[in-house]
Amino acid sequence: MTIHIQLRAAESADSDTVFRLAQSFATSFNVDAESFERVFNELLQSPDARLLVAMVDNDVVGYLLGFDHLAFFANGRVAWVEEIMVEPDQRRRGIGRILMAEFEHWAASRNARLIALATRRAGDFYRSLGYEESATYYRRILETEYAACNLP
Repeated sequence: MTIHIQLRAAESADSDTVFRLAQSFATSFNVDAESFERVFNELLQSPDARLLVAMVDNDVVGYLLGFDHLAFFANGRVAWVEEIMVEPDQRRRGIGRILMAEFEHWAASRNARLIALATRRAGDFYRSLGYEESATYYRRILETEYAACNLP
């Protein structure tokens, strides 16, 4: 059975559905509604962010959040896929592949030299799209005393 998948930039009206999906995506943090709403609205306005939603039968079933920025090592712009999430019952239908293809198109239109991402659970998916393992990902969760630090 063929499904019709539509992609578009996220809109304010998508907030509730993306919030629910983001809660399923997050494993290190609890996504709280107040913070989500603030961040969601900031992302909608950010020229360096791309927040896409995938729809099937007019229902949002997935999203992708990515960014691009300048980097010395690439002699220009690079893009980063921060989050991609598809409803579990909608997976293996091409939705993630289409979200990634659209993000790649956006990144290329902004002259990004590469796209990178981190994953723990979807390596096979990214390899099937032609991505290769390149580095080890490290992180440090900052305590509130660090978060309040302001440098000149």
